[in-house]
Amino acid sequence: MAWLKPILLPAFVALAVLVAGGIFIDRQSTYLAEERMRAEVLGQASLIRAKLEGNINGNIQLVRGLVSTISTEPNMNPARFSSLVKSLFAEKSQLRSVAAAPNLVISMTYPLEGNEKAIGLDYRHNAAQRDSVLRARDSGKLVLAGPVDLVQGGQGFVGRFPVYIDGTSGRQFWGVISAVVDADRLYADSGLLNRSLDIEVSITGRDATGWSGTRFFGPDLSGQNPVTAGVMLPAGSWEIAAIPKGGWATAHQDAWLLRLGLVIAGALILLPIIITGRLMGERQLHFRELKAREEALERLSRRLGLALDTSQVGVWEMDIVTQDLIWDDRMNELNGYPADNGKRDYSHWRKGLHPDDLAQAEADFNEGISSGTYRSEFRTLRPDGLVRHIRSLGAVYRDPDSNPKILGVNWDVTADVMLNEDLRLAKQLTDAHNRELDAARVRIEYNALHDSLTGLPNRRYLDERLKTLEVGGFDGSGSIAMLHIDLDRFKQINDTMGHAAGDAMLVHASSVLLSNCGLTDFVARVGGDEFVVLTSARDGDIYLGTLAEQIVSQMRQPVTYQGHECRFGVSIGIAVERGDVIDCKRLLINADIALYRAKGRGRNRFEFFSEALQAEVVNTKRVADEILGGLERNEFIAFYQPQFDARTHDLVGVEALARWDHPTLGIRPPDSFLPVAEDLNVVSTIDRLILEQALSDLDRWEAAGFRVPRASVNVSLRRLHDEDLITGLRQLDIAPGRISFELVESIYLDESDAIVGWNIDQIKDLGIDVEIDDFGTGYASIVSLQKLRPKRLKIDRQLVDPILVDRAQRQLLVSIIDIGKSMGIEVVAEGVETMEHARILAELGCDILQGYAFAKPMSAADLENLLRTEAWRQAG
Repeated sequence: MAWLKPILLPAFVALAVLVAGGIFIDRQSTYLAEERMRAEVLGQASLIRAKLEGNINGNIQLVRGLVSTISTEPNMNPARFSSLVKSLFAEKSQLRSVAAAPNLVISMTYPLEGNEKAIGLDYRHNAAQRDSVLRARDSGKLVLAGPVDLVQGGQGFVGRFPVYIDGTSGRQFWGVISAVVDADRLYADSGLLNRSLDIEVSITGRDATGWSGTRFFGPDLSGQNPVTAGVMLPAGSWEIAAIPKGGWATAHQDAWLLRLGLVIAGALILLPIIITGRLMGERQLHFRELKAREEALERLSRRLGLALDTSQVGVWEMDIVTQDLIWDDRMNELNGYPADNGKRDYSHWRKGLHPDDLAQAEADFNEGISSGTYRSEFRTLRPDGLVRHIRSLGAVYRDPDSNPKILGVNWDVTADVMLNEDLRLAKQLTDAHNRELDAARVRIEYNALHDSLTGLPNRRYLDERLKTLEVGGFDGSGSIAMLHIDLDRFKQINDTMGHAAGDAMLVHASSVLLSNCGLTDFVARVGGDEFVVLTSARDGDIYLGTLAEQIVSQMRQPVTYQGHECRFGVSIGIAVERGDVIDCKRLLINADIALYRAKGRGRNRFEFFSEALQAEVVNTKRVADEILGGLERNEFIAFYQPQFDARTHDLVGVEALARWDHPTLGIRPPDSFLPVAEDLNVVSTIDRLILEQALSDLDRWEAAGFRVPRASVNVSLRRLHDEDLITGLRQLDIAPGRISFELVESIYLDESDAIVGWNIDQIKDLGIDVEIDDFGTGYASIVSLQKLRPKRLKIDRQLVDPILVDRAQRQLLVSIIDIGKSMGIEVVAEGVETMEHARILAELGCDILQGYAFAKPMSAADLENLLRTEAWRQAG
């Protein structure tokens, strides 16, 4: 429209001036209206801020007076407190309640009615209020929290006032005064709830955190360009944001009148100019449109030719009556003919069709002629033998005074067909791979939840199953029974016959469990030789006991493996839990405790968990903890029982015995702690402590002039297994003959233990004597005595006690003494209760005597007194 520019230029200039002026006037009007409204809104917000500050400060000042009074009267009673607070409530305020918490525990509150539950509340144990109270205590300043939801209903702001008093050591923290300001009353008295208020207000700064805090009153106005005002509080601040109701757009309600006037004025100026320009340009418009159409047709022809060349599409046309064909160069190329513009007809096309597609292609072509729209896909077989995939589209048309014709296009889609075929094959391979992955996933999930040897569920599966049974129990019975099963003597089979035999036993055990349990019972292997059975407890303990007895009985039966008969048993612990919600972790622990009891009572049996059993376990745990603590506090001490020459009654040594100096129970004998110490694997530690005390006491006695030739110390089998035992003994630098180690028979008779045998030989090489303790109560042999060659053997008290009345028993002792004499071994008799025992034993040839007839086990201090007075000679 360049020809219109000279005519419309004045109109455009006028329009530009009008638009610019109108925009300026509109914006100025809008700005002034909005500024007036912002000033009005800020004025109302400032009034609300002043009321809030006044009300909050008024409430705080009332309570500060109470705080000052309590600082001078720290022992104020509730009546005095209620009287003071009641006078505060007589003032105009928004206070709802006041509570006093000396030492952070609420002991007084007013009003008491409705707040009884607050009495006794310890802020240190109340997670909801602890932080603000401790902040007030630590900072020594008022802490304002809220709004918070009150137990009595509604919301309130809580002021925490730390109270300090003057004590003997200076300023001391007394506690806190908590004052609750009713939020609704505060809002109402500050004008926030006034229905005639024509602004929307929000307040930010929960817990007096200012603009950075969270909003606690009103809607979110942050995205509406509000005016803001800060509310200064005694401890922190709030921020008020306000906008007019309906938003700032209400300031522009009259702007449309001004804009309408501007539009009318512009129209009156521009309309005559536009009409004149339009009439003058109408004539030339037709010439321009004609030229544009010619150029468009030329461009379209050029683009069509370019499109045909680049798309490799062949164009064809056939006279339906004469079947004469017109092919362009691309059509000739597609069908394997030279581009010579030669005459073509229907037979040329038909001849080039692939034999397998001939019938369908002709049918599609005939259908296209009949319907007027042709679409088909087929293969062509070119003269050079090349097969191509062709897609063809066409349409029937008729020119006046001519035969009907069909015009169409063909293009080669061989690449697309081959690509689709490749994609189809790839999809088949992908589907097959996905099926393999799904199968592998199923196998992995199964293997992750099942034992590979027995096929039973594993520990992970058991844990998942227990989670599903926590609510409702097993099969919805409201109960779960667990049988924790451990194979006895399984390790011996594994060690002697190999792991293959052990695996066979595990498979056999799983089949026994499956055959005895119900179809719905859950059987799992949870460890090397441990199994778990989950079932319902609805049939009671008798059913569970019968099931366990059947399992124990069948497991006892011998199993043949490669011609060898294998025998093993089982120990079973049974625990039951009932209830709507079941603690499965406790069920596992209880079943394990019951299994431990079954093993402790001889194995090959089952035991039910009971409260008594749990109490015993708790007691054992307590004793174990006390033993470990006692070791840390050196509570295990040595008591000594003297040993005397059978003929002269001279002191020839002492036996160091372990005693526990319990902090509350006093001196405890070995049978009260040794079984638990064995389980804790600390007997070796106790043996070492007693040995070190004995060496220290021997040195002290020698320095004091007391003659104690040697000390005998008990040594446990576990300590003899210690590979570092000899290294530790060498560090003690023990004089030869100064110390004797007492060993029980079972230790030195175990010929298969190489470490124990080596340690005993090294002990002898260090000059430490070896004694056989409790001789005659085990299964000692002459050969084993010859092999060990001990320095002494001690006849057990069970053999010594009857000699006063049983001559046959005397003869047995004579035989033992003669064996010792013949092998050069000194004989010690323990349990000598009377001097008559001492006389007879001396006559029989016993070398050393030990027992109550001479002295009981005693502390080191008492032994020193005994050595000083030689009181044992008076008994002789």
